[in-house]
Amino acid sequence: MTKVLTDARSIRIKGRSFLAVVLSPDMPLDHWLARLDDLAARSAGFFLDRPVVLDVSDLQIDKVVLKELLEQLAERNVRIMGVEGARPSMLGPGMPPAMKGGKAASDFEVPEKPVVEPEAEATEVEASEAEVGDARSNLPVVAEVRPVTQSLVISEPVRSGQSVMFPEGDVTIVGSVSSGAEVIAGGSVHIYGALRGRVMAGSLGNASARIFCRKLEAELVAIDGIYKMAEDMDPELRGQAVQLWLENDVIMAETLN
Repeated sequence: MTKVLTDARSIRIKGRSFLAVVLSPDMPLDHWLARLDDLAARSAGFFLDRPVVLDVSDLQIDKVVLKELLEQLAERNVRIMGVEGARPSMLGPGMPPAMKGGKAASDFEVPEKPVVEPEAEATEVEASEAEVGDARSNLPVVAEVRPVTQSLVISEPVRSGQSVMFPEGDVTIVGSVSSGAEVIAGGSVHIYGALRGRVMAGSLGNASARIFCRKLEAELVAIDGIYKMAEDMDPELRGQAVQLWLENDVIMAETLN
């Protein structure tokens, strides 16, 4: 007997994007895991309830080694939501699914000749309404293409336990970032107060991002995945107005006048 699906109770499927941390291990894996343990020990809760993607594109490993790596991460309470760069034969039952096609959420491509399709929803690029040209000219009306908003301003302190994530661009905090709070930005981070929590700038691969704060007392700072803990920072910078930037995979810092 054929059943006709006429039930009004349909299943709704939506598309949605989330910001995930990408871990890219390097060899030897035991040394990399030791560095991961050091990060977790000095920044408690760094991976707590945070989606993580494991990128093994640059590793020459087999299925057995990958499975062992996943088990090692699970023992450290690092939840792997997917594996990027793995051959299909390396993944099996009980392992996270393969992921591909991921890119920085702040990236967008503008074609040389923009085409506006009817009833198309805007995603990372917004096309504004075409402006009416001068009646005295014969120039055609062209749709103007603009990027999404590239900055976020928060006009209050970020308190302990709060998390601010803005992968699209810069974040400005008109206040302080408390211990136990974190700010993650695709671009630079400007803090017009004390930085006591964690700040990660250039989180999606922007090595030119910077961190500015009026008073440096951070638990952790990171730029393009390169991080520095509180005890690794120059004591003379503590309590000072500071800017930090990345130079040859090293976080540099200087005081602001």
